[in-house]
Amino acid sequence: MDFPIFFLDGMGTRLLIGIIAGMHVLINHPLAVGIYPLLVLIEYVAFKKNWPALDEVARKITFVVFIITTTVGALSGVGIWLSTSLAAPFAIGSLLRVFFWGWFVEWLVFISEVILIMIYFLTWKRWREGRLKILHMRFGIALAVMSWLTMALIVAILAFMMDSGGWTQNKNFFSAFFNPLYIPQLIFRTFYALMAAGFFALFCTFFFTKKGTEERRTMVTTCSGWALFSGLACLFGGIVYMAFIPPAMKAQIDVGLLTMQFAQWQDKFNVLLFVTCVAFVVIGFWGFLEPKHLPQLAMVLPLFLSVWLLGHFERVREFIRKPYVIADYMYSNGFRPDELEFFQYNGILKYATYARHSEVTEDNLIDAGEDVFMLTCSRCHTTGGINGVLNKFTAMYGTGAWDPAAMKAFMSTMHNSRKFMPPFPGNDQEKEALVAYILDLKENPRPLPGAQSAGIALNPLQVRQVVKLSEQKHKSLSQAERIRSTQN
Repeated sequence: MDFPIFFLDGMGTRLLIGIIAGMHVLINHPLAVGIYPLLVLIEYVAFKKNWPALDEVARKITFVVFIITTTVGALSGVGIWLSTSLAAPFAIGSLLRVFFWGWFVEWLVFISEVILIMIYFLTWKRWREGRLKILHMRFGIALAVMSWLTMALIVAILAFMMDSGGWTQNKNFFSAFFNPLYIPQLIFRTFYALMAAGFFALFCTFFFTKKGTEERRTMVTTCSGWALFSGLACLFGGIVYMAFIPPAMKAQIDVGLLTMQFAQWQDKFNVLLFVTCVAFVVIGFWGFLEPKHLPQLAMVLPLFLSVWLLGHFERVREFIRKPYVIADYMYSNGFRPDELEFFQYNGILKYATYARHSEVTEDNLIDAGEDVFMLTCSRCHTTGGINGVLNKFTAMYGTGAWDPAAMKAFMSTMHNSRKFMPPFPGNDQEKEALVAYILDLKENPRPLPGAQSAGIALNPLQVRQVVKLSEQKHKSLSQAERIRSTQN
């Protein structure tokens, strides 16, 4: 409530974050974390066997990695900061306060990573022999370590958002960092990154080597074996990770995977997931044992399957932590559990800095309801777009007349029937105003502009209080000046 609300009524702000963050993770895991140990291994084999053609294949793959990570990867990383700061400044601000030193170290590691990748790629052609080649591989090892450390630091924050552990009691940085889900999630992500990197290198091999050559055979064997054994370790990590996820989150996995509309397709999705895992294992063994006979489709397909798999993982991870954006500390709409009782009694409008109304009256019922929607619902919902409230209530009550009393009763208990929804934070008057706004929206559909297009509206009550305080301060200063004048 202390920030102007950035709002996209068609796509929703959470989809904006999801697209940018998803793109970043899909690039980061295989290309910034998992690929460098594999590239150094290939480079080492080429060096030991005095095999310039194989070394050139590794260099070409590094070129692709360098271009993608320093453009789309870097821009999407900045985009995460920008989009989260716009859409959820309350959450990112809290995370910065908790993980200030962790993020500070991560930035130092990231800068080191950028310097190392530039050295590693730009010196490849010049450092191809003798001690310079050994030095080049050492830079590659350092790059691999720094890339993994970047992920290791960020995973602590992602895991903390799902399970804050003992931090809510002791507010200790190390309790937040080493939360219960940190190590399990880090194990899973590490081996997933290695597996996806193997499939990416296999994909590049299709384009950078000729069929029937020794370079292709060696690359297919190495990449397939790398992906196979990393994938088996990833499966183990996934089982461990699943064991540590709280039961309340596990209960939401089906909705997180397929949304409420398709949650009943869970069994079909499980079959598809099983087939994907089997395909990984079969292609891995096939390429490792019989590289000459691996079909060309099998060199390309696993990369797209791994992207599909990671996309679903990230969606589920984001969803199952609801109703929280930070576990047990902050709801997804920015309100905290420890302040809920206060706001449900006193209301939220009078304490919202950026709202057009400070209370609900008969004259402003619909407009005040719009303010309430923006403050309590807009972080996850649109009006009539993606995840729109009109669509949700139409699914519940049909296209006919909606009962205001039933809608109000639903808002009072929605967090009980839908565990991913936070409790309504306002008082009864604000609940009635929200119902009135949604009903009016049903009859008169219209887009709801955010502060970025509608401009900033300040709470009139708070403006009056600031003016009053300013006048009192001015009066006190005037009295002090008169006393000093009298004394002189």
